[in-house]
Formats: sequence, C-alpha cells, structure tokens
Amino acid sequence: MHSSAWVASAPASRCAALLKPLPHKLAPKPFTSVGKGCVRISFGQLTSQTTVAPTPCAAAAMCSSLRPNTTLFARPLALSAASNPVLWARGVACQSAATVAPPTQTAAPAGTEVEYEAVIGIECHVQLLTRTKAFCSCPSEFGSQPNSNVCPVCLGHPGTLPVLNAEMVTLAVRAGLALGSEIARVSKFDRKQYFYPDLPKGYQISQYDEPICTGGRLEVEVDGQLKSFGIIRAHLEEDAGKIVYAGADRLSGADYSLVDFNRAGVPLLEIVSAPDMRSGRDAAAYGEELRRVLRTCGVTDGNMAEGSMRVDVNVSVRPRGSAVFGTRVEIKNMNSFSNMQKAIDYEIDRQVSLLRAGRGAEIVQETRLWDEIKLVTNTMRKKEGLADYRYFPEPDLPSLSVSDEFIEQVKASMPELPAAKRARYLSLGLTRGDVAVLTDETATSQLFDAVLALGTPVKPAANWIQGDIMAYCKEAKMGMDALAITPAALAEMISLIENGTISGKIAKDILPDLLQGRGNKGIRTYIEKQGLLMISDEAAIGAMVDKVLEANQKQLQEFRAGKTKLQGYFEGQVMKESKGRVNPGLMKAILLRKLSGE
Repeated sequence: MHSSAWVASAPASRCAALLKPLPHKLAPKPFTSVGKGCVRISFGQLTSQTTVAPTPCAAAAMCSSLRPNTTLFARPLALSAASNPVLWARGVACQSAATVAPPTQTAAPAGTEVEYEAVIGIECHVQLLTRTKAFCSCPSEFGSQPNSNVCPVCLGHPGTLPVLNAEMVTLAVRAGLALGSEIARVSKFDRKQYFYPDLPKGYQISQYDEPICTGGRLEVEVDGQLKSFGIIRAHLEEDAGKIVYAGADRLSGADYSLVDFNRAGVPLLEIVSAPDMRSGRDAAAYGEELRRVLRTCGVTDGNMAEGSMRVDVNVSVRPRGSAVFGTRVEIKNMNSFSNMQKAIDYEIDRQVSLLRAGRGAEIVQETRLWDEIKLVTNTMRKKEGLADYRYFPEPDLPSLSVSDEFIEQVKASMPELPAAKRARYLSLGLTRGDVAVLTDETATSQLFDAVLALGTPVKPAANWIQGDIMAYCKEAKMGMDALAITPAALAEMISLIENGTISGKIAKDILPDLLQGRGNKGIRTYIEKQGLLMISDEAAIGAMVDKVLEANQKQLQEFRAGKTKLQGYFEGQVMKESKGRVNPGLMKAILLRKLSGE
C-alpha cells in the first residue's frame, strides 16, 4: 500500500502552527524560490536510509522568515511502509495546510443555521512532589517567605550550571506508565526563550521535540458515559516565578506587582492532551480524573489553589462533522475545575456567536484570561508561535537516558490506579455513587481499605467514612490523612455498633473525640470510662418505659384508641430518658408490649 503526501498550497504564515511534531533527527532540505512571492520546498524521495521531512521548529523558522502572503508549494511524495516505516507508522505524511486550517473563519450563508462543535485540548502543568527544585538544591515547598528558597542557579546567575534532580525523572516515568505512555529511553532538554518578569534566566529549561513520554490515553466517565481522551506527550521542565499583585486580591485593580522567585526552578511535568474533548464538562472530567491518577501515584499533590496543578485550555469551534479546525484560543487563570468548565462554555458561546454574526475574523489566535467575577474571558496577549520561542538544545545538560531496568523498577512500585480501584469497589456491592466518593481522594480510599482489611463489613465502613467522617473533615478543612484516629479504632467502633454494645447515636456523639485520637488505646475502654455503654438489661429498660408512659397518659390513651403513629413519640421519649444509651431494638419490643397493655 502506498500513499502520497499532500499536494496543496497555503499562506506561509499559517504553516508553522499546522505541522505535527516529528523526531528531532528529521531535518528539512533547503527551499528555493520559484517566482515572486513564492518558494518551493523540495522534500525529495523518502527512503529507509534518508528522512528529510521538516521538524516543527525548522518549519516554523522557515515559515516565519517569509512574507505573510508567500505561498508554499510541495510535490507529492511516494510514501509506504516499506520505504519509511517510521513515518508510515506515525501517519505523519504532511497534511494539507489548506485543509487543516483555512485562512479565515466565515459564517454560514444567510438563511442557514450551522450547528457548531467545540474542539478542546488541555495543557496541564503539575508540580512534582520532590523535596528540592529541578536543577538545584533549593527547597521545593509552598508558603515560604518570598524569595527565601533561591540560589544563584535558579536565579540564573552567570557561571552557574544546572544539575538534574533524579527524583523528578522517577515521577515522570511513573506518570507516563499510569497514562499508558511510551517512555523514551533517550530524551533531551531544550531552552525555551521568552522574557517575562518572573523568568530570571530569560529562558526556561524544557523538553521540545524529544520528550520523556509520548502517547497514552485516559479513560474518563462523563455523566455516566465512558470516554477515552488521548495524551500526545508529557515533558519535564522547570517552573517560573510568581508575580504577586499588590493593592488587590487579583490582577484587576492591582496598583503594582511584586515577583517571588521561590517557585522558579520547581520541577514540572507538562501533560498535553489530544484535542478530543467537545465540552466544558468533558474537560473538567478529564482534569479531575488526571488529578486522581497523579495523586494516587504520588506524582503531585494536585492543589490547584496553591498552583501545584495549573491548566491551560485550547478552544476552537467548527461546523459539526467538519475536518477543518477553527482558530485556537488559549484560556488561562482557572483555579478550579468548576471555573475551567465555566470558562470553556463561555468561550465556546463567544466564538459561535461571532461566527453566526459574520464576525469570524475577530476570532484570532491569542491567550485570554478567565475573570471568575464577571464570568467572561478577556484578551491577555497574542499567542506566541514556535519560532518566537527559539528552541535549541540545552548546552549545559546531557541527554537523559532511562534504562529498561529502571522502568521495570518503577512499574513494580506502581499503586492500584483509580479505575482498577473503582472496579474493585463495585465488585464489593457498593453503588456507583459510593464508589465515586470513596475513590475521589487517595486518603479516603486508603482509610477505607485499611478498615476493610480488619474485617469490617463493607457497607457500614463506607457509610461512616463518606458520611459523618467526611463531614467532620470538611468542617475542619482537613484531609482524612490528617485524622488522628487509627483504622483499628474506627474498625472497633463500627464493630461495637454492629454487635449492639453501643448505639449509632452514641457513636455519633463521641466521634469528634475519636477522630482526634482519644480512643486509639481501645474504643470500648474509652466508652466505659465515659459511662456510655448501651443499656441492654430488660428490667432497666422496662422501668424507663413505665416512667415514660406514666408521664404521658394522654398520648397513651390516644395510641390505644387507634393513633398508632404515636409509637415514634414514645420511642423518642424513652431514648431521651436513657440519654441515647438504650438498646433500640430491645427498647422497641418492650415498649410495644406495654403500649398494647401486656
């Protein structure tokens, strides 16, 4: 089977953004002018010995050097699995620039109503859980005094050299395995040039065309439907500093800006999704599941409020069923998945409204900020192109080599992933709702599993953990990993309820003390000292019932006259008389006999 590469033309100014990433070794042959305002790029014949297709960086550099209206021409290439198995397998024969991205977006002809769909991709930056920064020994921690975790290396002083943090490589491999990515045995670092106040070096050490992870997928349940979203790549890089806006709690209204370089050099893993999402809900569900996976693997804490997980969303719209992509707009400044969903939905509506109003030319490639107060996106800056970053290999770092043995070692240490855990919990007879709550946070599922391992029945354990215990944690603004109660103490408390030693009401009353660790030496001993053991003596319960009936003669007569709903009233009075310590089952039986006059 053979395939021809594209034969088409398009404005040179659009080509840089259209070419897909290719291996670094694929380099372009020179292009020559064929007339005024036109050039011809000659790729030649692809063989298994020579590969001459352009890299995105080289293509971007070529295209950016041409005038905006220059047209590129290319002749067909004979491409087959035999002639070049690498390119054939990846399906990277050049796509028609005229097909992939038209010069402008236009509205439908008058009298017709086009149904549009969104095309959404996500770039997720996660701070890796290392003790030190990516290329120096400064602490990697949140909340320190501004500019206290810095050194000449992360501040980019002349003469300093970076040294790679080995732990960030381990965490990147772990993330790649969890996402089903291919781990590169050899990758490299590059310099990404840009000039922002919070970037002290004037460049960022990143990975461009040879990332540590490529490919992969993430299965996500969206409103009861299982969807699969592709992963393009995941690469290592260092974080920039943080700009602090003074005079206001956000950029809008600030009087001046301060720069904190504590975050500069903190290790990041940037995970780039395929443009497979079609709604804000898809994107939010993807982000939530990605965070679960990475937290479970110990890759990041995923705290969006502290900036340890940040998402940039790329949104475009196109007529439903079309293969033509619209103009991509990037959205930033979303500190929760709820805000991310709102921002995407707003941006989709904005672009569709412009297209239907015949103003498609106003949709330009740019970066927009989400305003969570006004619930709108606003222009921040025009989006840079690849050529603007002027990538080149990092001269102060060697190539990164990862052995098969190292990958197997990391794979052996992988924990149970959220999808597998959900399947296991469902097999225990829990509902999908229970499973969703118990697997949302790693600490929650760890406590649940530890309690089950001690022989606690599944449903009572699930009810207590996702009910009263979770409510306590939310009120105290803490995670379950911060609770002082041991799994053994929780298991004993549930066992005492199940065998009738204490009532559920007593357990609820003492739960706050138990969660603070006050019963860890023995729940029964603690309850006995508090005088809270359940009253199960029939004579004692009978005496309490007689006392209640004697004090409520009117209600007793009404009950015996047929108003049987009053039974609940009497039960409550007996429970009140016993201060919640009476055995409820035994009390109900004795009460019913005495109400009936036996």
